[in-house]
Amino acid sequence: MSNIDTVLFDFDGTVMNTNDVILMSWQHTFRTLENREEDPERLINTFGEPLEQTMKKFFPDVPAKDSLEVYRSFHRDNFGELINLFPGMKELLAEVKGRGYKTALVTSRLYSTTMQGLEKYEIKDYFDTVLTADDTTRHKPDPQPINITLEKLGSVPENAIMLGDTLFDLLCAKNAGVKSVLVSWSLALGGKTKEELGDAAPDYILEKPSDLLEII
Repeated sequence: MSNIDTVLFDFDGTVMNTNDVILMSWQHTFRTLENREEDPERLINTFGEPLEQTMKKFFPDVPAKDSLEVYRSFHRDNFGELINLFPGMKELLAEVKGRGYKTALVTSRLYSTTMQGLEKYEIKDYFDTVLTADDTTRHKPDPQPINITLEKLGSVPENAIMLGDTLFDLLCAKNAGVKSVLVSWSLALGGKTKEELGDAAPDYILEKPSDLLEII
């Protein structure tokens, strides 16, 4: 796709393997509030959803600020030790940046832990801009996060591509008019075919990070 000049990346489950810290934070929250653990599949199905939205769904009788604090306190205390980059991702980011593409991180995660992950693995400088949940009033699958990012980069939708691991990422890309890419290492959607994903079907599926270079 010779017209692509902008590559957008999701954070959780795409660039960074945060699966363990997310699942453990949820189980800590369920143990604290309901003295039980939740089915991991039900938790995985919420990956990519804004956290407050999921909290209200799981714990409708608990004030969201209270359930969020239970989750986030555990998450903050354990985040740095439980995350790691997916194999080949740092090399891909370096190559994409080195080839002159405009790059951005577009995540529903809060700014503080996003930056903690980027700085721990020294990949912050591979992104021209970083957009987090703190920067938008609407979140994936609404196109606002991508729209704002493209405006910051001086890019247009038809020249951009978005990598993600959840339905929220794929639909955000489609709603913004950019090409969508599903990463096959997704815990939420890994192994799914385009047919199985229906209206959210991505334009491309990556088997490994370096495969992106054959697309762009």
